[in-house]
Formats: sequence, C-alpha cells, structure tokens
Amino acid sequence: MIIAVASQKGGTGKTTTSISLAAGLAHKGKKTLLIDIDSQANASKVLLPNYPKLAAEQTIYATILGKKPLTIHPTPLPYLQIVPSHILLSNTDIELTTAIDHREARLKAELDSIKDQYEYILIDCPPALSWLTINAFTAADRVLVPVAPGYFELDSIVQITKTIKEVQGYFNPALKILGFLFTMSDPTINASTSLQILRQTYRDVVLKTVIPRNVDIRDAHLNKQDIFTFSPHSKAALAYQKLLVELFSL
Repeated sequence: MIIAVASQKGGTGKTTTSISLAAGLAHKGKKTLLIDIDSQANASKVLLPNYPKLAAEQTIYATILGKKPLTIHPTPLPYLQIVPSHILLSNTDIELTTAIDHREARLKAELDSIKDQYEYILIDCPPALSWLTINAFTAADRVLVPVAPGYFELDSIVQITKTIKEVQGYFNPALKILGFLFTMSDPTINASTSLQILRQTYRDVVLKTVIPRNVDIRDAHLNKQDIFTFSPHSKAALAYQKLLVELFSL
C-alpha cells in the first residue's frame, strides 16, 4: 500500500505522522519505505544521520527533476528505508510547469518498478498543493490528511479534497482518502470544538485516533529518533500505536 501523507498547511504534524507511521510499521517488522518530497527535508534530517553530506543527486530531486531511479538509503531501523529530500525541490514547480512529459507521474513511474519490494510505502508531501503533491497523489493508493485545531486548518480541507478529486479524475481514479487525522490536540486551546466540527462535517472519514500535542515528539526529533525508539511509553507513542491498530490492525 502506498500512502501519501498530505496537508495544505504547515504545522499540522504531517511530517511527524509520516515518521511515526513509517517507524511504527518498521518496529512491527514490516518492510517500509518513506519517501520525503517535502523540500524542508525534516523527515530526512531525523532518519538519516549522514543527511547533511548528501548531494542532490542522492535524493528524490534526481527522480523528480532528473527522471532517474529512486535513491534508497538505509535508516537506523532495520526494516525502514528512505528516499531523502533536498532543498532544491523548492524549485520543482517552476520546472515542471513547463515540462511536456507526464510530469504528474514521474514519481509513479519509478515507484512502479520497486513497490513490490515493500509492504508499505509512505510519502511525506510538502505543505502545499503543488506538482510534488500531485506526483504523490498520482503514485498513491490512499491519502492520509493530518488536521490541526483551528478555523483555517479546517478550511484548508476543502481545497485538499478538491485536489484529490481532480487527481482522481485526471490521473489516478483508484485514489481514495484513508482518513482525516486530528493532530496537535491540546485541551488548553479548546481543540475539542475543532474536532467536533470536523466529525460533524466529514463523519466516517475522520479517524477515531487523536494525536496529542506532546513535547516528547520534539525531543525525539532533536535526538534524531522516532518516538517509538525515543520514548515508547509517551502519550504520543501510545497515540501513534493506536493509529497503527486503527489503520493496519497492527
């Protein structure tokens, strides 16, 4: 299964969710590949100790812009591999806008040749509805959308849902929404109101699991570790474990 983790806005826990799900699957012995197509490369920085030494040609940049095979790197977790990102991806939209090939399917073309080697593939998308995100949606089977508390965060769902429908219509009819994941939940900011609105509006599409705002996630990333390695009994780790059960029955 190929899952794109996507959000139109930053600060929704998108990359944290990508890292945590990929690591959680790996900890369960599932051979997993994480593809980082966010030019901020935060997932790559957490999971690849040697990331600062990588050239652009050793990253997803070579596939999206150079149409070359995916460059797959091992991580400290035995069952998890990663295709890292690069800051130069920030120029992708300018270059792909004028491309005359199937620019929406460059990632899919390379994934098709290696996807059978993995049980799960996750794609950490950029916090924007760009050609990179469209590449991810074209390659994916499902889209997981993290949603943080707040009016503008809820409002952004309308646009990402529209983009998913457009990709279904033009490029990937089989694409489906895996679910909306409520993240960054914090009782001090009355997050329950946002969650209530989300569940009333989208009903069964909203996942039951709620991810709390938790300082252990930040500390885990500062230590270049996933939350299950860093603090397996933290609230965040327990929440993501619950999500693994809900999504994959693990």
